[in-house]
Amino acid sequence: MKRLVILGGGYGGIKVLNGLLDHQLPIDLQIYVVDRNPFRSLKTEFYAIAAGTSAETDVRVSFPEDDRVTYLFREVSKIDIENQQIIFDDEDENLPFDYLVIGLGCEDNYHGVPGAEEFTKSVQTFAKACDAGLQVANLKPYGKVSVIGAGLSGIEVASEIRESRPDLNIKLLDRGPTVLKAFDSKIQEYVEKWFIENNVDVVHHSNVEYVEKDGVCNNGVCYLNDVTIWTAGVRPNYLVRELPFEKDKHEKIKTNEFYQVPTQPNVYVLGDCVASEHSPSAQLAMQQGEQIAEILLAVLHDKEPKKPKRIKLKGTLGSLGKSDGFGNMMTYPMIGFLPRLAKSGVLWLSKRH
Repeated sequence: MKRLVILGGGYGGIKVLNGLLDHQLPIDLQIYVVDRNPFRSLKTEFYAIAAGTSAETDVRVSFPEDDRVTYLFREVSKIDIENQQIIFDDEDENLPFDYLVIGLGCEDNYHGVPGAEEFTKSVQTFAKACDAGLQVANLKPYGKVSVIGAGLSGIEVASEIRESRPDLNIKLLDRGPTVLKAFDSKIQEYVEKWFIENNVDVVHHSNVEYVEKDGVCNNGVCYLNDVTIWTAGVRPNYLVRELPFEKDKHEKIKTNEFYQVPTQPNVYVLGDCVASEHSPSAQLAMQQGEQIAEILLAVLHDKEPKKPKRIKLKGTLGSLGKSDGFGNMMTYPMIGFLPRLAKSGVLWLSKRH
């Protein structure tokens, strides 16, 4: 029997799995999906968990049931490339593989800021987002929240908390001269205006020097704080960073055009873990997953895989609470209710597919 192991049941991993299960597979193939949770979690909605506007059950989806798949809900301690096996931190028995798909996602990048890892909350995993939500929910009236980082995640977290808790004092610390530096100026201006109108204090040109249990020091000024949420950058999962493969400047694994590691072609990498010309996103991981499924189908049937088509992203959507939003839709900037409605539609599809 040959074993195909998919590490991570996120957007990319599940696309690989579904792409395989839609076809006839070799009878001597065993598929294993390894994930830390016994359910899929929709990471693009973690900001709502952190703000307390969605229940954790709202972002959970069941894994597909199929006799050809074995699910292992475990924490991985090491990817042993030399011996081609997955080592778990709570099990004596390891999981060998003949083919491996790595889709372990990302974790926070604290950029060496003292106290950031110890004293900030995160939205990078389901458990951490739930913890952040609990901390925000338990704040007393007029409590203080600081969100560090004004990219897409920071914007959605800060705006959702504002909608959830109008009484709170919210600061958004941004390194640049404007929020959402990767977006069109029309969107930047709209979001800035939204924060002004909704009494969220945006601090531009921030340089967070250190974080303490009850405060953030920025450019020599220390703000007293009750909850600090970190959204100021990510890096690939530490298990990926430890692998002996060539990586780019962002610590992502370099692959060939078939998403294979050149020195280990039975290992495929996608999502936040693979070097790409595109910024990481759920949409990117899903398209990569679909392509890897097609490549694997050819390889598993001893055929030459076709070169994947160039990935074309449809745009990026963001929310400002439940009824307002923004986005680059097919490269065209849009603001207001329509992009927010589109984002809700994408969530609806994610839950049902």
